[in-house]
Amino acid sequence: MEEHTLWIAFGLTLIAGLSTGIGSIMALLAKRTNTNFLCASLGFSAGVMLYVSFMEMIPNAKDALEPIFGEKTGMLYLILSFFGGIAMIMLIDFFIPQTAANPHEVYRVEEMETNHSLKRVGLVMALSLAIHNFPEGIATFVSGLGSLDIAIPITVAIAIHNIPEGIAVSVPIYHATGNRKKAFWWSFLSGLAEPLGAVAAYFFLLPYWTPALNGVILAAVSGIMVFISLDELLPTAEKFGKHHLSIGGLVAGMLLMAVSLYLFV
Repeated sequence: MEEHTLWIAFGLTLIAGLSTGIGSIMALLAKRTNTNFLCASLGFSAGVMLYVSFMEMIPNAKDALEPIFGEKTGMLYLILSFFGGIAMIMLIDFFIPQTAANPHEVYRVEEMETNHSLKRVGLVMALSLAIHNFPEGIATFVSGLGSLDIAIPITVAIAIHNIPEGIAVSVPIYHATGNRKKAFWWSFLSGLAEPLGAVAAYFFLLPYWTPALNGVILAAVSGIMVFISLDELLPTAEKFGKHHLSIGGLVAGMLLMAVSLYLFV
């Protein structure tokens, strides 16, 4: 693996993770949430992830696994890896303390005007999102090791997906403490779990990197991204009450990826 490729992959993961800070800044500076923008952006991210998963990453995983294991066995490993990725992210969701704070809960900037003690909720939210962002960091890093035509849209999609998460951490902590810096830094730190995921992938996956492992990881990452799209992005967009905007964003994301892959891959 070339050194500049690794640095690009780390850089993309860092950008994706630190975008929680953008959500935090939006929450702390804006007076109201731009629901139209967030709704369309979340749908767009889901479209990018779904299209890339099914039209690019899974076929690439198939091409990597079948020559090694044969058509039947290679397809079996692909299926197991895809649903293994989904199972991993579902387990993380299951073990996150749902009663204290739901990482998929939608918070709006204007909710900072409410009068509830939310500091513990915000801190648990930050911890929950950090745990949840770890495999997303692995996914972004692995995509960065491949084609930039795929990695950059995935990075943008995950970065957009992290913006409302930054809001979700900042709003309750700011309201509970009245401290903008504290609210920002907790949100910012929760995003650092993504580059930590990249570091883990570097130390525990790259030393054993083979074409077979590449196929397995591609399929597993596809499963992770499909789950994120269906369990987080689209439901969050729907909670903002802009159904047609979210679907329009979804189609736009898929169309952009289709054109991008057609022209540049």
